[in-house]
Amino acid sequence: LNTDMSSSPPLPPLRFGIGAPPAPVMPKFCVVLGAQWGDEGKGKLVDILAQHSSVCARFNGGANAGHTLVVDGKKYAFHLLPCGIINRTCKNVIGNGVVCHVPTLMKELDTLKEFDPNALHRVFISTRAHVLIDTHQIIDGILEMEKGSMSIGTTKRGIGPAYSSKAVRNGLRFGDLLHFDEFEKSLRELVSWSQRRFGEPRERDTEEQKKLRQALREYNTKLVFENGVGSLEEELERYRKYSQQLRAQVVDTVTFVHEEISRGNNVLVEGANAAMLDIDFGTYPFVTSSSTTIGGVCTGLGVPPKFIDNVIGVVKAFTTRVGAGPFPTELQNELQSLEDEVVMYNGPAQTVERKGHQDGSYAVAAGTKVKVGLLLQEIGREYGTTTGRRRRTGWLDVPLVKYSSLVNGFDSINITKLDCLTGLSKLRICISYRSSDMTEVRLPRGYFPSHLKDLEKVVPEYETLEGWTEDISACTRWEQLPINARRYCLRVQQLVGVPVSWVGVGPDRSAMFQVPPGAEVR
Repeated sequence: LNTDMSSSPPLPPLRFGIGAPPAPVMPKFCVVLGAQWGDEGKGKLVDILAQHSSVCARFNGGANAGHTLVVDGKKYAFHLLPCGIINRTCKNVIGNGVVCHVPTLMKELDTLKEFDPNALHRVFISTRAHVLIDTHQIIDGILEMEKGSMSIGTTKRGIGPAYSSKAVRNGLRFGDLLHFDEFEKSLRELVSWSQRRFGEPRERDTEEQKKLRQALREYNTKLVFENGVGSLEEELERYRKYSQQLRAQVVDTVTFVHEEISRGNNVLVEGANAAMLDIDFGTYPFVTSSSTTIGGVCTGLGVPPKFIDNVIGVVKAFTTRVGAGPFPTELQNELQSLEDEVVMYNGPAQTVERKGHQDGSYAVAAGTKVKVGLLLQEIGREYGTTTGRRRRTGWLDVPLVKYSSLVNGFDSINITKLDCLTGLSKLRICISYRSSDMTEVRLPRGYFPSHLKDLEKVVPEYETLEGWTEDISACTRWEQLPINARRYCLRVQQLVGVPVSWVGVGPDRSAMFQVPPGAEVR
């Protein structure tokens, strides 16, 4: 379904609400959350806000999340470290709701030695956070392959099995590292438990599954991981070393965060993954294993709701998702095999190198027709930080964002990657859902189907807006954006019912700017 704006009655001027306060004034407790299926570019906003924050905290997930930051031309990719680590004065908290693979954490810290040799001393890990070990990653791989065509597309980083260990109460916590004799006993018991359940080969195993089971059975993780260990004794020795390195950094983060608040210091909280991957509110079972929404902040850090005074939802200017599951506004899939939507491209000429791609580099020039989903994948460099997989792409889905806002209570939103829409002659926004069983009736605002079968029946209703031709990647102020780019942002604000406070037009920190309160387009 399509509604062309050009034939609609003129809209009244669109006005902003409160918006975000100008930096460096910060709320006392600010939370930044992904509003879609992840990969919205949360890290960049968190990085900017962290420059004015005393504490930056992670509350959920593990190394299945990924933030890529470009600071002064240098790229940093973090999977576990909070983005505040790039601010040399910011304290960084890994909360109790996180499952942490220590070798990955130490590797990330190692990449920061040149930037800040003392980065480790600014990282504080909850005694209650769970330790994710190689066993969890092996089990994740085995289970994912067992599902065959029903695979949910996990990152195979061991996140689900680690949270399962937490739930069945045979997990390891960072507090155990401070009592290493108990840690050793618990690790041996967890490995033995895992070997009994997953170590023996099974009739229908693939060759890869057999290899994973062998690695678990012999506890020789070198068979499957580049940085694995050759035996359980070697694993214990590795963690004995970690326990010494991290001893001063493993703390009661509940007390730590509350003390920071009581001193009047501001706290910035960054979410991993996003609303539609939440274990309760996401597109189950194509979700992660933790609470990615606002409630997870309270349970994952040990803070009451009354402390949270600002929530920013990060919304990509279009929609992407990794892995399987229904995707109402999808244009192009991971294999780039969908028919896609074709429009005229009138923007600047661009070329993107695609190593190993069967069609070579991707090039686009003014006056040519392009497949929109394909362009968004290539120009937007939509490849996962954690998996390297090509992301599925589609038009912006407002009902999804509205649902996310209802769950999280966004005070404002940050629109990212607006520059990727440059040159498209027509832009479409999904403004509502209808059911294929009864297309004459719109589904209620804020409603999002809880069952995949119902989501598969969703028929998006689209509204068409005019695009812009100018390169906006060098814009540093709202006023510099072409009028149609501003109209796009304001229309999103109007449809979602939440003010737009930030806009991103490129990968660098400088390519993100605030929107002045009261901005409008006539």
